[in-house]
Amino acid sequence: MLDLAGQLHEWIEEGRDFAVATVVAVGGSAPRPPGAALAVSADGTAVGSVSGGCVEGAVYDLCLQALQDGETRVERFGYSDEDAFAVGLTCGGTIDIMITPYDAGRTAQAAALSAAARGEPVALARVVHGPAGLLGRAVLVRPDGTHEGGLGGHPGLDRTAIAQAGALLAGGRTGTVEVSANGARWGSPRTESGGGSHCPGGLTLLVESAVPAPRMIVFGAIDFSAALVRAGKFLGYHVTVCDARPVFATRVRFPEADEIVVDWPHRYLRRTDTDARTVLCVLTHDARFDIPLLAEALRLPVAYVGAMGSRRTHEDRDRRLREAGVSERELARLRSPIGLDLGARTPEETALSIAAEIIAARHGGTGRPLTGSDTPIHRDERAPGQLPQPV
Repeated sequence: MLDLAGQLHEWIEEGRDFAVATVVAVGGSAPRPPGAALAVSADGTAVGSVSGGCVEGAVYDLCLQALQDGETRVERFGYSDEDAFAVGLTCGGTIDIMITPYDAGRTAQAAALSAAARGEPVALARVVHGPAGLLGRAVLVRPDGTHEGGLGGHPGLDRTAIAQAGALLAGGRTGTVEVSANGARWGSPRTESGGGSHCPGGLTLLVESAVPAPRMIVFGAIDFSAALVRAGKFLGYHVTVCDARPVFATRVRFPEADEIVVDWPHRYLRRTDTDARTVLCVLTHDARFDIPLLAEALRLPVAYVGAMGSRRTHEDRDRRLREAGVSERELARLRSPIGLDLGARTPEETALSIAAEIIAARHGGTGRPLTGSDTPIHRDERAPGQLPQPV
């Protein structure tokens, strides 16, 4: 739901009634991850998507129904010979969708949408499985630990929800957590916990995190970098271009970059903020810049470090980095030559191959063709822009 924060906050400000359908669980092959949402206003306007088109019509009707009866419900859509064409989910998976009508009393949701619309980091934990009276209850959590709302007057449950939401927010992740009625974490979804005296069984919470866009820092103000900036923006990154040469690092050459920095790359990298979602793309292709920069980059807890160059350049670069004191473990993190083997030649094709490698690293993909492959098409989702922790 938070991915629609800008539009939904506008609807709240305008006083419009609406209902939101949110993917809360997926099984098998499904096109959208938990947290994906479709919202429908009382006048029939729809924004967002829960299935890439498969079941949008049925979910749209459920949103209109929720606007009429005011009830929150969870519906499952799955594939079978009988219903495949009725709802359109022919991909072989199942999705659980929670449909919630918005009303002014949902203060936690409204506060979360407002914060996310302003670009502030926030997490929203909602009950998506459990006793009917708690379905849709929510608590908002901020990075400093402050919170709003609650899950039904159970202090232990609220404390656990706040702690779990804070942990997912710190990692920029969206996902589900399971807790018992007494607030303790428990096993797999939809398993009875056998604990707690306030409400029977356990609860499943969907925690959605809204965080600032992850960073992509492109070093080297060349034509290949201009194409990569466009690809990075398309993928949702906050893109910075850095080069020590002011004649090349200009707004005219990189109109779509969020930032343009004129500085020696390694010096800028030392002073700028990076985190576990940051990707570093070294396109300088010059040992004067590459070696001190990569010596810094490979020691940072970032998600991805790639460097452009031929295989001969890569071998020379490896030798120089070893001489500079970079360890074998650190060198193993370097993606060089950068990108996947697509046969790319033009700057745009090369940018696509780099972007493809970043996506594959993010989701644990192989980079091989899906044709003839038995690997899953959709893997466990991480938050947008989040890559695995570095080794």
